[in-house]
Amino acid sequence: MIRVAIADDHKVVRVGLEQLLQTFDDVEFVGAGGGGEEAVGLCAEHRPDVLLLDLSMPDLDGIEVTKRLRDASPETKVVVFTSFSDRERIVQALDAGAVGYLLKDAEPDELHSALRAAARGEAPLTPRAAAALLEDRRNRPAEVPLTAREREVLSLVVEGLANKQIARRMGISEKTVKGHLTNLFQRIGVADRTQAALWAERTGVLRDPH
Repeated sequence: MIRVAIADDHKVVRVGLEQLLQTFDDVEFVGAGGGGEEAVGLCAEHRPDVLLLDLSMPDLDGIEVTKRLRDASPETKVVVFTSFSDRERIVQALDAGAVGYLLKDAEPDELHSALRAAARGEAPLTPRAAAALLEDRRNRPAEVPLTAREREVLSLVVEGLANKQIARRMGISEKTVKGHLTNLFQRIGVADRTQAALWAERTGVLRDPH
């Protein structure tokens, strides 16, 4: 079962999505929040596999929620579900750590497929989001800011440690390690550990600047 949470500031949207999710036989609805802080707390408590997240919310917007979840619940895959389709917002969300980006005019089957894809570690993107990401990556310098946790995980990957060894070294669960790696691979644009290690070497991101 794919455990899914919802964060949207419109109650009618939350209720509609909850009812829709309950029609998917491989999805378990675990909770909904109407604000950014509530969404972070919800994920930290229930650790859903996927969070359907609107970008426009009170107290914390979706971009900040996504950033905070990288530490609060790294195993949770964020799929943005919003009406914003401009390139800047798309890129900001993906850079923050979201693995997917859907618009609210998506068909139910498209949403279901996106949830399945995110749970498998893939990146469900609308064609417009995919195009925006590709354009941004072509025009952007290689530097990508990493959190302290992501740097630590990446350094252990470079050392050649397996997930179980990384989990033991960092004192966290193997599932949390996998969550960090999924987020990291998405943000730096690589598909596996070998490419991540090569990226770290090429960019010098782990070198001591002093």
